[in-house]
Amino acid sequence: MEESSSEEICDVWDEDYLQFRNRYLRAREDTISKLPDSLISQILSFLPTTKEAVRTSVLSKRWKSLYLSIPALTLNSNEFPNHISFVSFIDRFLDFSREQNSILHKLKLSIKKNVNDPPCATRWIDTVSSSKLNHLDVESLVNRKFLEAIPKSLYVCDTLVNLRLHRVSLGEFVETVSLPCLKKMVLEHNVYANDTTLESFISSCSVLEDLSIVRMAPDNIKVLRVCSKTLTSLHVDYIFGEDDDYDDEGFERDGSGVFIDAPRLAYLKFEEDLSDSKVIINSGSLAKVNLVFLFSENDAADIINLPKRDMIRSFFTSISGVTDMKLSAYIVEFLLISSESDPLVLPRFCNLSRLKMKIYMSCLDVLPTLLESCPNLKSLILSLDFYHPNDEAAEIRAASVPRCLQSSLEHVEIKRFNGEPARMEVARYFVENSLVLKKLVLGIRCSTMEEGFYITAQGFFMFRDLLALPRPSSACQILLK
Repeated sequence: MEESSSEEICDVWDEDYLQFRNRYLRAREDTISKLPDSLISQILSFLPTTKEAVRTSVLSKRWKSLYLSIPALTLNSNEFPNHISFVSFIDRFLDFSREQNSILHKLKLSIKKNVNDPPCATRWIDTVSSSKLNHLDVESLVNRKFLEAIPKSLYVCDTLVNLRLHRVSLGEFVETVSLPCLKKMVLEHNVYANDTTLESFISSCSVLEDLSIVRMAPDNIKVLRVCSKTLTSLHVDYIFGEDDDYDDEGFERDGSGVFIDAPRLAYLKFEEDLSDSKVIINSGSLAKVNLVFLFSENDAADIINLPKRDMIRSFFTSISGVTDMKLSAYIVEFLLISSESDPLVLPRFCNLSRLKMKIYMSCLDVLPTLLESCPNLKSLILSLDFYHPNDEAAEIRAASVPRCLQSSLEHVEIKRFNGEPARMEVARYFVENSLVLKKLVLGIRCSTMEEGFYITAQGFFMFRDLLALPRPSSACQILLK
């Protein structure tokens, strides 16, 4: 009897719960249904991609076409069965937006095409450029011999704030460029009409702050000229074409170059060693640089050429006012080779307080020279590596202790530290010569792609010896990380 009673209670509870749940779901449904279409479309635009927004069309008849009104369209052609269905979907979306006078604020497309696929990007960009577009990101993954042209309407889109163009053709324009709101621009693997057209395009963006140019040879540009009164951040890269049937043996380096005139530029990242010359003027605002590729081995060998030597000296002088600098192993190696024939290649970086660099163990003998050029350095991060596994580590030799070790260097971090003798000597160099060092951090943990630690059992014994060394700086802590 008690068992039967408990079952009845459960049945009543289940029934009450189901009634409550149904009332709750109806209330939620009623609440959403009361929202205007424009607000629902706005909510859908916050989904990661348009694909997720389209899936909501199955919720009810009312939602069937709501995704066509969202103010942001983000699509990848790989998400469609074929190119035709991809083109058809976007054509329908843009036609509906035009008919309903809806505003598209963001268009982000990744288009992978075969050579025989008909053009589409040009007309889509032309369509959206006349609306209140804020963000345009077009990536066309096609052989660069068959690039689509940017329509003239884009050059006068007065609401555009962010622009990314990947593998398109930017031709000459007759009308004046007018992009009064454009603050961030990324140009990648494009082909341009000529030097003057690209220079004019950049300089005509009156409020541009962030510019990234990744060039791919050939692109019809001999000298890249970046002239802007508003630019604060610049990234320059230059690579050879891939999968474009391009033979880099025909590349002409002579007469090529990069010229930068941006008085407000605060950050510069350089990954470009294909051009022959690099010139920066009006660099007084430059505070942070990241040099990955800059000059080639031929430049180092050609340092006895006076014009080339003066150009290299002038470049480093133009960035000598920075407070934060990052150098790749290739840059450090270039400075080692160059300093052998031109000791004045490096100026004094008197404002530099933070230096991060990767250095090959075979280039360690240039370390004192680099440190001597940074008299007020406070923080140093070193990543030590071998160019080839069989390379021998160079010794750190210096006639005198660099000034920064005596008066300003407070923090040193050595990454990829495994305790082997060559790396231990680097740590020993800083412990024995730094007068104001507060912290020496030895990075023994592997990268996120690996497991475990670099340091070996022998390394721990050597680390114990390191701790026993007398330290000129009584405040110095030696830590494993």
